[in-house]
Order: sequence, then structure tokens, then C-alpha cells
Amino acid sequence: MARAWSKAVRTAFPGPWPARRVVGQGALALLMGAVAALLELASGEGTGTAVGAGLAVAVLWVLRPAFPATVLVLTAAATGWSVGPVVLLVCAGWSAGARIRRVGRLIGTFLLGWVLFTVTGVFKDAAVSPKLIFGFSLGGFLLFAVLPALWGRYRAQRRALLDALRERNDQLLRERVMVVHQARLRERHRIAQDMHDSLGHQLALISVHSGALEVDRTLTDRQREAVGVLRQAAVAAMRELREVVGVLHDESTAGAPAPGAAPGRGGVDGIGELVESSRAAGAEVSFSREGDERPLAAAVDHAAYRIVQEALTNAHKHAPGAPIAVALRYEPDALVVEVVNPRAPELVGARAGAGPAVSGGQGLTGLRERARLVGGMVHAGPTPEQGFRLAGVLPYEGAEGTGDGAAAGVEDWLLEGLPPADGAERGRRSPALGCAVGVAVVGVTVLGLLIWGVVAFVQGTDDATVKKSVYDELQVGTPEPDVLRLLPRGNDFFTEDYKKTGPTPPEGAHCRWYLSGDLSEVWGEDNVVRFCFRDGVLVDKQHYRAKN
Repeated sequence: MARAWSKAVRTAFPGPWPARRVVGQGALALLMGAVAALLELASGEGTGTAVGAGLAVAVLWVLRPAFPATVLVLTAAATGWSVGPVVLLVCAGWSAGARIRRVGRLIGTFLLGWVLFTVTGVFKDAAVSPKLIFGFSLGGFLLFAVLPALWGRYRAQRRALLDALRERNDQLLRERVMVVHQARLRERHRIAQDMHDSLGHQLALISVHSGALEVDRTLTDRQREAVGVLRQAAVAAMRELREVVGVLHDESTAGAPAPGAAPGRGGVDGIGELVESSRAAGAEVSFSREGDERPLAAAVDHAAYRIVQEALTNAHKHAPGAPIAVALRYEPDALVVEVVNPRAPELVGARAGAGPAVSGGQGLTGLRERARLVGGMVHAGPTPEQGFRLAGVLPYEGAEGTGDGAAAGVEDWLLEGLPPADGAERGRRSPALGCAVGVAVVGVTVLGLLIWGVVAFVQGTDDATVKKSVYDELQVGTPEPDVLRLLPRGNDFFTEDYKKTGPTPPEGAHCRWYLSGDLSEVWGEDNVVRFCFRDGVLVDKQHYRAKN
């Protein structure tokens, strides 16, 4: 039981409740209660009724944040009966519009509140025309409840939109940090790839040079031993290089720098130097160019250099002593880079016992990624002569910016996901749009009700007023139908308070009250006329003054 009571209290009074909030809410509750009591006293109610209304309003004010729908319905019903809670109705409408999220529930709450507001008004003034009460209740409820609700909903939606934008900004900042981290990983991979391509190639040449010296018969045994140590050191360096590349390599990132990057240490013009270096190491390398040379994009130039470099490195490691053919063919739409080597010859002596070549298994993967990022492709595989062929097809202009976005610059990554700055999102609905439409509808409705009220008031006044000439024309003893033809329809809204005033009506007669056409010159008094009928004839008519 205690737990259920504690849960109910937490629901009704959601925390936290610092001292400042407690004092503020208490002061506002007392103020709302005092205003309601004063309004009740001003409307002519007794002190007890005013105090009770003030206490009820204070309690409803405290419960308003936790139960906006319930407080709105109760306040609307109370406001239809008395004028005291009208200020609370404004605040309850604002709170309901701001706190009730579901549109269906919000509309249902306001419809129920308006119905109760109208019903209690009819019960209080049963003698007044229901049509008149309906018009006044609709206009009053729209002004005192619906308009504040629209304003509260607009403020709540605007605050929610600002919070969402703030969260999106924080998310973008976090994403930028992640993108910077990703860029660092890509740079690490680029370094690893360049180390693999450049330094690995040079170590392979050292190993080829030392292997050739080991079988040189002009060297002494001690010199061959020193050369063998040099070759083993080169092999060990290559192995350590593979380990470092493996540490720097990240499988989740792209395998090449972005298109448009500078060629670095080489391009197509540097392929001749690669061929000369291999020839200087004792390898038999042929180099040919076919077609008309054309300018290449920087990324394409760099990719062609890396393809030849990787192919020569693999040939030195896996087919030492085999002839190598390097060819560049300028086709009409692409550059073809091809490196072919046959099967390695049989080796003898110390070189035959060198063991398997060190391979990291990432060179061809990196080449394929480089070619893909510039819109080309790489093919690697054995030849019918049991040799090996590595060929790449690279478009002249490249295809910068294609692919899965890995080749985009860091600036593009930082800007990706930001809202457009040229107002492209203006088509999205603003939180003020719906509220503005609602305010317009309510304003037009209230204006229509005001016009209708003015017309109804004027018409009702005419129906409740008898001209002095008509009053003088009617004589006692005239048949009731003839009198009614000359009298207006009447309107109890204007004459209800005068039915208990004036001379005592004749016994057994039924009477009709009207306002007189000659206005009273005394402030606070009206001229009233009364016609009484019995047995179908006019038996009495009176003209007197009554306080309004």
C-alpha cells in the first residue's frame, strides 16, 4: 500500500523538487486560488463559495503538470458553471497543448472539455436560449482554452526542434571526430602500402644482388660468407617489414590513397628507372612502349608505377633469374600496364638453399584497390608457360570520386551529413505552420461568432422590445390572438430578471414581459412592460421601472 501511494505521489508530482521550485509552485498556486476567489466574489457569490473555488483552483494548479488532460476537463466544466476558474482554464489549455503528445488524445480532451463547458453553462442558465449559450460557449472556449493550447504546442514543438538540432549538432561533432580517426587510419595504411611497395622493392633488389654475388666464383669463401650474411640480413629486414606493414594495415580501410594524390617517388616516367635498377641487379628485363603517349591523371600515373614496382618485386622474389618483360600500351581509352615472367630456372649452390621468399600477401590487394579507385582493374595469374602475368588497365582521366566513398577527401567527410546551407530544406514543415493554421482557424471562427453574436443580440433586443405606440394601442379586453399579432416574439435572455418585479399579476393569469421602447433616463434602470392574459383575453397591462 505504501509503495502504491509512493508511486502515485511520484506520478502526480514528478521530481526533482528543489526548494526554489517548491516555493515558486506554492506561490503560484496561492495566487491562482486568490484570483479565483476574487472573481467569485465579484460575480456575486458568497464567501464560502469563493473560498472553496479558490482552494479547488489551487489544487488543480498543482496537479496540472502531471495530469494536463484531467485538469483541463475539470477546469472547463467548472468554468462553465462559474467565472472563478477562467484564469486557470487559460493555463490548463496551454499546459495541455504543450504536454499532450498524441494529436488524437489532445483533440478528444478539448472536445470533452468544450462539451462539459457548454453543458454546465446550460444547467446554470436554463432559461437562456440554448442557441445563444452554444455560441457564447464555443467562442469563449476557443479564446480561453484553444488559443493558449496552440501557443503552448508551438512552444513545445519549437523546443523539441531545438533540442533535436542540438543533438544532431553533437552527433555531427562526434562523427567528425570519428572521421578524423578514420583519416588517420587511412594515412597509416597509405604509409604501410608505400613501405611495402618502395622499401620492399629495394630490399628485394639487395637480396637479388647478394644472391648473385654468392655464386660468383671469383669471390673467396670468406667473401661468400659475408655476402650470405648480407643476403640473410636483407631477408630478415623484409620479414620485419612485413610485420610492420601488418601492424599498420587496417582491413576496414581502403587500400590506397585518394585519387588525385601526388605520384610521390615515381610515375610512368619512373618505370624506366625501376627497369634499370633490376638490370643492375643482374636480372634480364625488357621494356617496351606502344602507342601515342598521353597525359595521365596523377592517381593513374602513380598506380601504373606501383603496378610495375610490385610486379618486379614479386618476380625477383618468386622467380629469381627468370627474364622479365615490362610493357606499356597506350590504347584509345586506357593505359595497359603488363609485366610477364616465365618459370624460374633451377638454382644450385648456396642460393638454392635460401628458403621460401618472404611475402606479406597484401601487395596484389593494394594494387587492385588502387586500380578500382581510379576506375580500372588489375589481373594477376599464371600463364600457359607456367610463368606469371600481372596486368592493369587504367583509364587516362581516372574516375575520381567513384567507388564506395573511400576516395573522398577528408573535407568531404567532415561536411558529409550537414544540412544544406542554401535553404534546400525549406520544404520541411515548420512547427509554427500547424499552429499558425490553427490560430487562423480559431481566429476566423471567433470572428464569425462575434459577428453572429452581434447580429443575435440586435435581433434579440428587437424581439424583446415593445414600442410605446403599440403599448398604447393595446387595450384591456382585446382577444389574446389579436394582441400576440402585434407583439414581438419576446426573448427571455433580456427579460428573465424582470419577471419577479413590478405589480402582482392578476390571479390565474399568465404574463409576458418586454422591454419598453422608451428608454429610461436613469442609469441602472429599464422601462418594462407586462401583458397578462386570462380566458383568452388581455386582462392587464403594466408599464413600470425595474433595476437591471
